[in-house]
Amino acid sequence: METIVQRIICLVIGYVFGLFQTGYIYGKLHGIDIRKEGSGNAGTTNALRVLGKKAGVITYAGDMLKAVLAAAVVRLIFGESHKDIIMVLVLYCGLGVILGHNFPFYLGFKGGKGIAASSGVIIAIGYWPLILLGFCTFMTLTIVSRYVSLGSLVMMTGFLIEFIIFGIKGMVPGLYPAELVEAIIIVAVITILAFWRHRANIGRLIHGNERKLWGGKKEN
Repeated sequence: METIVQRIICLVIGYVFGLFQTGYIYGKLHGIDIRKEGSGNAGTTNALRVLGKKAGVITYAGDMLKAVLAAAVVRLIFGESHKDIIMVLVLYCGLGVILGHNFPFYLGFKGGKGIAASSGVIIAIGYWPLILLGFCTFMTLTIVSRYVSLGSLVMMTGFLIEFIIFGIKGMVPGLYPAELVEAIIIVAVITILAFWRHRANIGRLIHGNERKLWGGKKEN
């Protein structure tokens, strides 16, 4: 029962951090509701498209850092008392951040798509091969295809596969065999959320009319 409570607490901590909508706040400071401009999304790509490069960088940094900071809080609270499940708690926190980012209650549950927050979760895991593989996958696919959505989805798919492989090999710090299946399920849910939030982009990619980040129509 106690461990269930800890998991719920971490999920709530993450959700609270996820409510910090960097793109929305940045836009409001400049007199713009980003949810009413461009694609209507409160994430990095739309901030970049509507408000410029500086806004895109700030939005990404804020949305990524909130996942890292939330995980740091979880480690501070439970790192010593729950060493055996700390990675699972960090992942529950990360899931909470993504839910708060994607579905902020005070904005009518209309937030971003969770990729920047998900990258923060990958960083928060603290295993450098996962971080480097995620970064290289995203940058390579995005630069080559000019589709942020494609780069994002391939990165998330790779994250799930890589986490399973490294987890089975016992290489993920703080992840013990008894919690492996649960941890994989959480990562799978995070990946499914990314695909669900990008379902419109997937349809456009399939039909060949997805908007590109540069060198053509900008991505929605």
